Amino acid sequence: MDRNETSKILSALKAAYPHSFKDLTKRDADAILDLWAAMFAEEPYAAVSAAVYALIATRKEGYSPTIGEVKDRLLTLRTTEELPEESAWAMVSKACRNGLYGYKREFAKLPPEVQAAVGTAEQLRAWAQMDTQTVESVVASNFMRNYRTRQKREQETAKLPPQIRNLLGGITKDMKMLQEETS
Repeated sequence: MDRNETSKILSALKAAYPHSFKDLTKRDADAILDLWAAMFAEEPYAAVSAAVYALIATRKEGYSPTIGEVKDRLLTLRTTEELPEESAWAMVSKACRNGLYGYKREFAKLPPEVQAAVGTAEQLRAWAQMDTQTVESVVASNFMRNYRTRQKREQETAKLPPQIRNLLGGITKDMKMLQEETS
């Protein structure tokens, strides 16, 4: 979204929430415009506009939504139905039952977000070797907590401006390389 499109979004917010923009100096208005333009630089105008209009239509508060609220609504509008943690665990549990010898094949069948929460095909094999009661209680609980945490982290990361996401991605990559060197 460019600066001109950002100005249109802020104009709509000003019309819907006049008290939020009352007594705004030109300098303050420019600072707000610059901030919103930077925070939504990589977002399509139509998507941000849809999120803002959805908020205007549904919010009961009498003040303008924050950048974070707009990002949350964008994510909600954009996100398809997420796989619930119980369903993700059911897939892993089934893979464990078939995973003693075919663990690589079973791991490959799992959706990417479930694979990320499991870790590796070898982890799936290790769980397949454990007794069923431990897997269905302790391992299941730990997996679901890890899965929930990963989902939340991905949602929060998706809200960040692209520059920050790229910076974090670079830091993560550097940390992985450092860990591999020390191992």
